[in-house]
Amino acid sequence: MTMEMKDSGSVVLTAYHPHSPARIPGMEQSFVQDTPASHSPTSRKSLPRCRRINRMLSNESIPPPAFSRSNSQASMDSTSMEDFWCEVENIKESSEDGSEEATLLEFKPADEGELEAEWLQDVGLSTLISGAEEEDGQALLSTLTRTQAAAVQKRYNTYTQTLRKKNKHTVRDVRDIFGTSDSSLTFETVPVSPVPSNGIQLPGQKPVWKSVTSNSCLDCGLDKGNTSITEELSYEVSFSESIMVLPKTQEWSKNQRFKKEDSALPKFTVQKSRFGLTEVGDLSPEDMKKIRYLSLIELTAFYDALGVELKRNRTERVRGRENGLFGVPLTILLENDQKKVPGIKVPLIFQKLLHKLEETGLETEGILRVPGSASRVKNLHQELEAKFYEDSFDWDQVRNNDAAGLLKMFIRELPTPLFTVEYLPAFITLVEKISKIKLQLQALHLLIMLLPEANRDTAKAFLQFLKKVVANEGKNKMNLWNVSMIVAPNLFIYKGKRANQQEMQAAATTAHIVRLLIRYQDILWTVPSFLISQVRKMNEAAMNNSKRQLMFDKGVRKLLRRKTMERERPERPEGAVTFPPYLQSDIPEGVIRVYAPLHSKVSMAIQLNSQTKVKDILARFHCENRHGSSQNVRGQIQSLHEIGGNIGQHCLDPDAYMLDVYRANPQAEWVIKPKAS
Repeated sequence: MTMEMKDSGSVVLTAYHPHSPARIPGMEQSFVQDTPASHSPTSRKSLPRCRRINRMLSNESIPPPAFSRSNSQASMDSTSMEDFWCEVENIKESSEDGSEEATLLEFKPADEGELEAEWLQDVGLSTLISGAEEEDGQALLSTLTRTQAAAVQKRYNTYTQTLRKKNKHTVRDVRDIFGTSDSSLTFETVPVSPVPSNGIQLPGQKPVWKSVTSNSCLDCGLDKGNTSITEELSYEVSFSESIMVLPKTQEWSKNQRFKKEDSALPKFTVQKSRFGLTEVGDLSPEDMKKIRYLSLIELTAFYDALGVELKRNRTERVRGRENGLFGVPLTILLENDQKKVPGIKVPLIFQKLLHKLEETGLETEGILRVPGSASRVKNLHQELEAKFYEDSFDWDQVRNNDAAGLLKMFIRELPTPLFTVEYLPAFITLVEKISKIKLQLQALHLLIMLLPEANRDTAKAFLQFLKKVVANEGKNKMNLWNVSMIVAPNLFIYKGKRANQQEMQAAATTAHIVRLLIRYQDILWTVPSFLISQVRKMNEAAMNNSKRQLMFDKGVRKLLRRKTMERERPERPEGAVTFPPYLQSDIPEGVIRVYAPLHSKVSMAIQLNSQTKVKDILARFHCENRHGSSQNVRGQIQSLHEIGGNIGQHCLDPDAYMLDVYRANPQAEWVIKPKAS
């Protein structure tokens, strides 16, 4: 049989949804014409279908990819990828029986200059396009490093040159934007010397590192027997600036092959500076928005420094269901769930499926790999949609393999992928074009920082579960590579022109990406300190109201006017606590007043020295309030928060040295309260 493949000029991404049968081209059909004549139909039928597909991978008649040699191409033997293709086959069969529906996302080709315009908007510099003076991103531009500024300059120059060619409208001259006499776009960049993890470089001060044991390092090794050399990751200098120290003549190895053994992955640690470490949930949503701006600029500069093109997709918005469980956008699902459980960050149905599997399925042999009954999964799916929010669904009837099938179905049916449509090509590129795992990890780290909050929190919960599955390898027979192969098609599978060949070429690549996500997840959820330092500088620039009176939005201007009216008293961010005047009096240098509104003793002045840690302050408050505080407060885990000044809100690492944090943000308030879950 000859299969007709229409060239529509666009690439299509497929997500799977319940309701109607999907139209997915058969995998073996696309390879039949390439199969040697000696392979009779009888011999093919004698093998399981997923094994026949896997055998096709080693067929010499399959043409090489059109793009440059991929690390995934020929990097795995066919048997090592069998689980991947069996999972692809299971997905296809679940779509054919009507339990899932295929929704196509068309990737629209971009006109020249449109990608640059979208990029400028996504990094918070839309005013360079609109020309609105009141929203010019001068605060953001003032924080950029040399490589980051070059990345912005490159995209802005391409955008302006394209518009001039098209003659669409008058383009703002960079001299009007930055007040320079030179027509070339230039920025005053921040120094590339190391800066404190969560603060500002003090004059004449060098970063001080403490010697730590392995217990206080961020250790991402899953196998304790790994004897490979441990590499240390630095968050003090931007990744793109670090690339520049490599010899320009250095070429990445083109023949690097994946090794599926867990021990083949290097072991990384992140040594804590005196400012500690910051996780994504430790910063306010406003500051995390700025982290996303800076992460995209840094990712672009990082790829530029490596000579790699940062590709992204352009898609039309897809409207998912507005109620129910499966096929509902994460943001809408969370809005509905938060009416029932305020403050929830991961969808309730997803949490329940994870809990079910963690409670009874972690030791089940072949969990995730062995599919559940298609008919049972279909019936459970329908029953969940009808009974879940009524709390009448019987979870005891759900078998572990069926629960795993529902979990994977939930991920596949999301209207847009968990790792977003826009940057799926960037995930693939980081493996296909970058051979060194440390550099792959840095690129992956920035991509995680780019995720919307709902996607990031859901992905975090999922990866934590997968890490537990791998930890039980002795009983469930699922090692890191097995789990990665099973999960990869559910996260990264796509359809389009020559879809099956594209899947074949990307198979090992996507499995390796999932392996990195699982193995190094603790690192990936930590906000790089150089980004936090840049956020502080952005906030300071906005507060200082630069000479040109440029600011992000009308809210900043209103805020500055309010600050002037209140003289030197800053606006209290959300989470700050109002205290009587006698507690707000000036205090000596090196002394901070810590507030604990939920304790019986609500305020305490503390003299800081070079060895005072956050956990010392928490211990002192706990000692002072061990009898007076309510039982509810004593049962909660309390954290010290830095609020206001040059940060929105920041939950501090217990190991952070307070004097260093205080000097980085002397205008902040210090409040003890429960950490947001």
